[in-house]
Amino acid sequence: MDADSLLPQVSAPLIKARDQLNSLRGDLDAAADAATIAPNMMGATTPRRYLLLIQNNAESRATGGIPGALAVLEVDKGKLTLTAQTSATELGVMSPAIEVEPEQQQIYSGRMGKFMQDVNLSPDFPSSASTAVAMWKQKTGTALDGVISIDPVALSYLLDGTGPVRLEGTELEQLIRNGLPSELTTKNVVKTLLSDVYADVPEPAMQDLYFAGVAKEIFEALSAGKNDNRKLIAGATKGVDEGRILLWSAVPREQSVISDYAIGGSIAGKNISPAQFGVYFNDGTGAKMDYYVKRTAQLIQECTTDGYVKLKVRVTSTNLAPADAATSLPTYVTGGAAFGIPEGTVQTNIVAYGPVQSNIEETFLAGKKTAFASQRHQGRPVGALTVRLAPGETSVVEFSFGKIVQHSEPRLAVTPTIQTREEVVLDTVQGNCVPAS
Repeated sequence: MDADSLLPQVSAPLIKARDQLNSLRGDLDAAADAATIAPNMMGATTPRRYLLLIQNNAESRATGGIPGALAVLEVDKGKLTLTAQTSATELGVMSPAIEVEPEQQQIYSGRMGKFMQDVNLSPDFPSSASTAVAMWKQKTGTALDGVISIDPVALSYLLDGTGPVRLEGTELEQLIRNGLPSELTTKNVVKTLLSDVYADVPEPAMQDLYFAGVAKEIFEALSAGKNDNRKLIAGATKGVDEGRILLWSAVPREQSVISDYAIGGSIAGKNISPAQFGVYFNDGTGAKMDYYVKRTAQLIQECTTDGYVKLKVRVTSTNLAPADAATSLPTYVTGGAAFGIPEGTVQTNIVAYGPVQSNIEETFLAGKKTAFASQRHQGRPVGALTVRLAPGETSVVEFSFGKIVQHSEPRLAVTPTIQTREEVVLDTVQGNCVPAS
């Protein structure tokens, strides 16, 4: 065997070992960082109070869904207690509006600072969380220590560790009599919270009550200490990896640690790859129709003669609502054409982010070049297009990014939906490109 044929056999294990060591080093660093902030954040010395945002994926926002149900989560020596449950609707309009940084106001409008429902139009969770805490203080006079965000899919992951939870209490009895389950499991919680609650309970206030009741029981189960810790950790880890569980601290030292990891939900910084792309969805229907929308997102690599890499981000969306959605679905789900969108139709604002060094050169809708809104957010190029889908319709949107100096594998972040990440993010189509010298 000659030296050339032997080289791959020797180098491959070394490369694998190096990657494993780097991964181990990252895990150890994360554990060390967590150890420095976790005790105080869990109320080891002083109780902490966090704003709990329950994001509703049936009405999409960039970080997951509209934060309709709200509560204060008190943590005292590790014990979790939900207090002060309310809704974004009850909180009302902010007057004066909370200040939003100019870049994000230009991209997402001043609504981010006026309505709790719109704080997460931006995919940058630290911006959304700090705005949400400021809103809470304006309306209640109470300062909170941070924000925890979670969606029903992540709750289903946690239920795998806690086991089923029963919903009890006088306020929930009527809702249960209406046909909603009295026991939630990992298998029924998503459909119950994102679909059945709207079919069985027409009053928005009662829907929020059910959401709050579910959250209360699950967090009490987490504190009970009767969990399968292995499954619980696995579920929480999966929720963080998919962007369904997010955390922000009002304590600068703690937030500086959190922002280095995926749980911080930042769109810039140490946790973001140099070749990071993002696709984010914001509902424009004013309804709960995203439960019926299925999406895929894919990076397609192309090559140019100047040695740079060119990438397309392709987003395919299909409205799987029934053909008679306008009459068969509740008005609260379809929106009742309140914002000019026909009932059963879904309107979505699709926002794409590229790496810092890149530019968005062109956008295409159904294969035709189209105009788009072009901005920058923390140095990253941002493009936005709006699509409207009647039941059964499909749209294909492409954002073309150029001038990419690629030194690492491209990655694609997406808004968490009711689909799994594996269903949404397709494998990258690789081109055989030679990097610029």
